[in-house]
Amino acid sequence: MTLMAKPAPVGVGIQYNPEILDWFPFESLQVDVLEVLLDNIMAPLDGPHILRPEVRATLEKLGERFTLLAHSNYGCDFGFNPLESTAAVQRHVPLAKMINSPWVANHCFYGDDSWLDIWSSPLQFSHREMLRCADRAAELQQRYGIPLAHENAAYYLSCPGSEMREAEFLAQLVSRSGTFLHLDLHNIYANSINLPHFDLRDYLDTIPLERVIAVHLAGGSWAEGLYHDWHDAAVPEPVWELYETLLQRTTPSAIILEYQGQAHHTLTRVMDQGDESMIVKDVKRAQEIWRRATVQTKVVNDGC
Repeated sequence: MTLMAKPAPVGVGIQYNPEILDWFPFESLQVDVLEVLLDNIMAPLDGPHILRPEVRATLEKLGERFTLLAHSNYGCDFGFNPLESTAAVQRHVPLAKMINSPWVANHCFYGDDSWLDIWSSPLQFSHREMLRCADRAAELQQRYGIPLAHENAAYYLSCPGSEMREAEFLAQLVSRSGTFLHLDLHNIYANSINLPHFDLRDYLDTIPLERVIAVHLAGGSWAEGLYHDWHDAAVPEPVWELYETLLQRTTPSAIILEYQGQAHHTLTRVMDQGDESMIVKDVKRAQEIWRRATVQTKVVNDGC
């Protein structure tokens, strides 16, 4: 297994979201990075193309101005079909190379041919599943040829058969596979609200922070007695506090803000022009915290 190094810091960016593309000025936003959802640009598995032909020109144009990061939701990475048959291998691997992504992130979900992922259903946090997923993750990272980072999920119930905490599972997974973490701070915040005995500080104390490549910041909303990671609101204050705490302890390679609204779930709202000021305000706040933290880190490292 080839050991891969954590990429150098890139900066702060936003997830490039086709749902709000008609009103949100992604291309005029002053950010370092655009996170590209590979599922939204890949061609069907039973067709001749890797990339949907109609998005090629847009990606080439964006790549001239921004670092493009590959992000996978529906790759079936941790499903039970042979890895070489999955969307992750057949489409996401070549797409990540096509956009010159410095690393790629995937989701810790199950999936199969009939249901590409099961939202809000976490992996079974068991030793046996850790071994199975770690072996797949190590092989997948080698196929990508760049660091692979696993994103923690928001969920409402533990998977039956789990025998360890999610943070313990992820720590053992990346230790065995040589992969990395994509830490979604809003997901662990949502879990701390919905799940009993879910401790935010214990989570950060358990995962190997030096393996965190990227961070997601987002907002959510309440429905039917649960708090959801629906990317339809401003980043809440507890998540900003987590973000500042994290940057005091480690320096990720990138910070990505997410806004989707109804593209994330049909029960949430459609975002529109009225949300633009909220998004821009969040992005500027994330950038200011990032600048402050990275300057302090540089001072400490330089011994000044």
